[in-house]
Amino acid sequence: MDRTAINQLMAWKNDPDRKPLILRGARQVGKTWLMKEFGKKCYGSHAYFNFDEEKGLHSVFETNKNPHRIVQLLWAATGKKIRPEETLIIFDEIQECPDALNALKYFRENAPEYHVIAAGSLLGTLLSQPKSFPVGQVNLIDMYPLSFGEFLSAADEPLFSYYGQIQKGQAVEDIFHTRLLETYSSYLIVGGLPECVSSWVKYKDPQKVKRIQEELITIYENDFSKHNGKVNSGRILMVFRNIVSQLAKDNEKFIYGCIKKGARAREFEEAIEWLVSAGMLNRVYNVSKPEHPLKAFDCLSNFKLFLFDTGLLKHMAGIDNAAILLESDYQFKGPLTENFVLQQLKGQFDVEPRFYADGRSELDFLIQDGVDIIPVEVKAGEGKTAASFKAYIKKRLPKTAIRFSKRRYSEDGSITNLPLYLAGKTQELV
Repeated sequence: MDRTAINQLMAWKNDPDRKPLILRGARQVGKTWLMKEFGKKCYGSHAYFNFDEEKGLHSVFETNKNPHRIVQLLWAATGKKIRPEETLIIFDEIQECPDALNALKYFRENAPEYHVIAAGSLLGTLLSQPKSFPVGQVNLIDMYPLSFGEFLSAADEPLFSYYGQIQKGQAVEDIFHTRLLETYSSYLIVGGLPECVSSWVKYKDPQKVKRIQEELITIYENDFSKHNGKVNSGRILMVFRNIVSQLAKDNEKFIYGCIKKGARAREFEEAIEWLVSAGMLNRVYNVSKPEHPLKAFDCLSNFKLFLFDTGLLKHMAGIDNAAILLESDYQFKGPLTENFVLQQLKGQFDVEPRFYADGRSELDFLIQDGVDIIPVEVKAGEGKTAASFKAYIKKRLPKTAIRFSKRRYSEDGSITNLPLYLAGKTQELV
């Protein structure tokens, strides 16, 4: 399957100021596959080293700081010839060898001719601790589950070809609108984790996907239980399992007391930070003012948490596939749709989306595009625009406002209606 992140890797390869690269992302989003595929497509060869499977490699980094010496020893230990500029060096599960992670700065300082890329499970939690990695000596790229566009590319190539050609102001014909909405429903069920997508493409069997999702959740929860750092693993698990209940509330603001009676921020804020750093949760802050720059108005104690993959969220919420496929109304329909939109918006804009709630009205999301602030409303069906969204537009007069829904692509004054399946093309179309 094609991953758009490979374009970022190619830009990194061609950057004269390139540093060793760390690929961040939740477990099972396809980091290992992408690194190897990048090595095959863009280099004469690649040398792959897994610090979890090959424990003997640790000693190479424990006693050596010279990157040229490290390369010689890796060659001698594995028989894999490593040539400057021609060979991509891949360090996988690098969190298992802190000395290797630290060695990246020596490659940057003393051997920039070697192209080095690294990744690992829960690496984001390690990188969130400044003392644990070479600050300023590495490039970072975030990797997410497959977007709707990537899912469509794998599931229906002819329809993806049409999807890719949709331009600003272009009407979407009825036949394609219907087919794209059907594929959107499939995406809500399958999500964007590569193993789930691969199974869906091969078998089109929701039950097989369900079993994989159940196995993945078990893997993730086992990761939490194995965690032995300063953050309590039990609290990490409690927050993770509480996400569905939090999103099901009318007011989706995260409330600590919903985790357990009497819970306080000081008990669970580190667990939340751990899950966000691990790429498992997406945090969206409320802002006190819907103005540029959004970051300056973050209310750090007022936020929403969403799951990193919509398919997993659907599974954890226990939504029956028939409810989605038959377009029935169900209690969790709104939160699931918001989770989908946020997942598609991730990485499109330099500033992560926010939301706005002032006690009288609430906007689902705010997007900062340059100096412009774009209000966003999310509708799970074809429902009418909320009064608070209209009131905001009337008061603030934004250049652009976006409503995501199952309606066709259209413009109504300052409001652009984007079908939900075009959320991944927001920056391109607005």
